[in-house]
Amino acid sequence: MFPDTKRLYFDLTVWIGSLALAFGLLATDALAERTRVSADNPVWRAECGSCHVAYPPTLLSSPQWRAQMAALDRHFGTNAAVDAAAAAEIGAFLEANAGRDRGTVQAASGLPRITTSTWFVKEHRAVRPGDWTSNVVKSAANCGACHAGAERGDFDEHMVRIPR
Repeated sequence: MFPDTKRLYFDLTVWIGSLALAFGLLATDALAERTRVSADNPVWRAECGSCHVAYPPTLLSSPQWRAQMAALDRHFGTNAAVDAAAAAEIGAFLEANAGRDRGTVQAASGLPRITTSTWFVKEHRAVRPGDWTSNVVKSAANCGACHAGAERGDFDEHMVRIPR
């Protein structure tokens, strides 16, 4: 080979490697952004967040959110009913930002339960059964116990801290 050819191959390798690294960093940042929920609505946050984390709309599908909203008077053993205007606004927000059906299992009440969905169970498979019932966590529905960013819709798995 000619000396210039070796230099050309070296330069190409460096450039291709640099581009691959840059693309990887951008892709990683984009993936991390997808774990955050950017949709927000003050009525949804105030009403739903007054008792528990205002669950991100992407965790249920539109039909599943409609079922939840239609049964607020018997919301997992609690009357969580809101006035008609708030219900309409929250319902529209949830449906507009809903996700796909994640294989959510219906609770005894007939409502979809996020914490029993195929996706949720898979994402939390490494959590020990005793961690769910600890004095700090109390239940799988208490996202904020382990996800410090839950209130902001940030469920980055690299930021999880399970209290023990």
